[in-house]
Amino acid sequence: MQMPQPNPVILAKKARIVERLLSVLPADAVVHELAETRAYECDALTAYRCPPLAAVLPSTTQEVSDVLRICFEEGVPVVPRGSGTSLAGGALPTGDSVILGVARMNAVLETDYDNRFIRVQSGRTNLSVTGAVEETDFFYAPDPSSQLACAIAGNIAMNSGGAHCLKYGVTTNNLLGVTMVLMDGTVVELGGAHLDAGGLDLLGVVCGSEGQLGVVTEATLRILRKPEGARPVLIGYDSNEVAGACVSDIIKAGVLPVAIEFMDAPCIRATDDFSGAGYPKCEALLIVEVEGSETEIAEQLAKITEIARRHNPVELREAQNADEAARIWLGRKSAFGAMGNINDYMCLDGTIPVTELPYVLKRIGEMSKEYGLEVANVFHAGDGNMHPLILFNANQDGQLELCEALGADILKLCVEVGGCLTGEHGVGIEKRDLMSHQYAPADLEAQMAVKDVFDPGWLLNPAKVFPLGASEGRRSAALAAE
Repeated sequence: MQMPQPNPVILAKKARIVERLLSVLPADAVVHELAETRAYECDALTAYRCPPLAAVLPSTTQEVSDVLRICFEEGVPVVPRGSGTSLAGGALPTGDSVILGVARMNAVLETDYDNRFIRVQSGRTNLSVTGAVEETDFFYAPDPSSQLACAIAGNIAMNSGGAHCLKYGVTTNNLLGVTMVLMDGTVVELGGAHLDAGGLDLLGVVCGSEGQLGVVTEATLRILRKPEGARPVLIGYDSNEVAGACVSDIIKAGVLPVAIEFMDAPCIRATDDFSGAGYPKCEALLIVEVEGSETEIAEQLAKITEIARRHNPVELREAQNADEAARIWLGRKSAFGAMGNINDYMCLDGTIPVTELPYVLKRIGEMSKEYGLEVANVFHAGDGNMHPLILFNANQDGQLELCEALGADILKLCVEVGGCLTGEHGVGIEKRDLMSHQYAPADLEAQMAVKDVFDPGWLLNPAKVFPLGASEGRRSAALAAE
């Protein structure tokens, strides 16, 4: 059987682009051999893969500007990439695109403790931002579960949160300014080392824009003093609905824990086996953490345990020391790895009003039975950011499609009860065709009009966020206008 020959026109275009990229970057910063580009063919949504035309690894804002200018002149799409931990396909390339990875851009550029900010290159990992300031008793608040690996660039793109976002907010609440490069190579500065900037809130537009508007190369982040102390309490219940009702009652009581995390029985079993955290045998588990002085901690925990006892917990365990606190959190922090140890899964990311937790958890259980796929729930219950994990067999025909159908129905449920399609993972390719379920045509048109301003050629992060037909139509119209 004769193998198909590569298209000579495409090969010639690739050779020209690679040559131009090598004129502005070191040789080891341009990845173009097929075997090497496969390292960039997907992100953490591994069900979909496509090797890019090439991948580049710049080290400075100027190099990013040079790369984007070349791609703009050549009409080549660019896919920005942080650490590749996106669970929504946010960094999935197309075959004609160049991946622009910021992993080498990981320096701390400025630290100002008096004004409580740190300025870093956007490839720096989330956890290492706190690592740069923790010796002086400061920390960076957003803490996604992938914080050991995920980059600040991706956190900004997806407006990431984490376990402690209930009290401290998500990325947008802790982002003061960015240096960003537009598709034509123009470098812009938004915000700065102060809480609010004058004029239009362009920083708010950029945070959560999923690489559709520009490539962030530097970020000025708010850092905070570490609290005097923190203490978690573990609460077990015999049903998801009762645990959800407890969360709702805690929030309604006006108590503001730093975190309220939820795990159901499948996740409890998997994480306990994986981590040895010593969790109780129950159907649902809450981890509620408070912080402050010893007096504040005692007062808050007294209110929380009083509310928890009204719902007849199977177990209520308050950490008595740092080791017990670490063990309570150990399983939760290991949850995604633990689930991956036992099965293939797809991790969803919808948000709902906390008062709807009991109903939504009940419906997810019913949907799970209807589709014949087990669903494990682990999520940030305090702010209603759900992460259902749908278990499936990736090697069995039809299972991925069945999983995606169940996922779509769960996300539609989130919207129907007053929530939205995403809390922190972004839309990417995973939810792009569900956007019309949440937004009216006029709403989507307004969002796409913003992209028209920043990226009129629709070259940045193609085929993401917006329904595929709409984005392809926009790109075709841009090409026709050239």
